[in-house]
Amino acid sequence: MTQARIYQTFKNAMQSGRARTATWMLEHEPAEAKQPDPLTGWAGSGDTNGQVKLSFPTLEAAQDYAARNGLTATVVPAPARTVKYQAYADNFNVGAIEPGYTIL
Repeated sequence: MTQARIYQTFKNAMQSGRARTATWMLEHEPAEAKQPDPLTGWAGSGDTNGQVKLSFPTLEAAQDYAARNGLTATVVPAPARTVKYQAYADNFNVGAIEPGYTIL
């Protein structure tokens, strides 16, 4: 059976909102290690399943697809989202000032 990984997409550093983070992705695990090409040095393999990423609206849909197609799927839990509350003025806070130093 082919191995697959199911995970929920998460917000990258270039996104300010979480609009496109509700989808679940299914990726095939690599069947063979990548080897460097002797001429160019580029890494590659004959495994074309590594190029396929399937997106699903729900976790159940992704698991159903994996079961129908004979894939052994592992669900990777989404990282916990932490919220850091701070005031706008905290962006300009320089911290404690040591005695003897002046701020210009």
